Amino acid sequence: MNGGACFPRRARMAGQQAFASVFARPAKSSDRYFTVLTRANGLAYPRLGLAISRKVARSAVVRNRIKRIVRESFRHHQPQLGGLDWVVMGRAGLTEQANALLFTSLQQHWQRLAQPCAPS
Repeated sequence: MNGGACFPRRARMAGQQAFASVFARPAKSSDRYFTVLTRANGLAYPRLGLAISRKVARSAVVRNRIKRIVRESFRHHQPQLGGLDWVVMGRAGLTEQANALLFTSLQQHWQRLAQPCAPS
């Protein structure tokens, strides 16, 4: 594995309840490509939820590419993301962008939200 970074099952948000708690009162970061919501989860590790709609990417192949990019970026930044739940939503125009640009965008979101939202 790449530097010990992995994406285990426990790092995935599952179920409507987990998403609802983040949507209730999130800290938010947006740019042209993504909207990222986060909220403390009371756990010692971060969890990721994805909301890439068909409105954003019509093709399942393209949606899956975006999801792979988000998961890979999350995997590499996990140690800095603390005990937070993260929901990443795609925005229109996302599908035409290069992977490197999307990685940079996500990195900025992780950095912007990780410090102010860290549980004290």
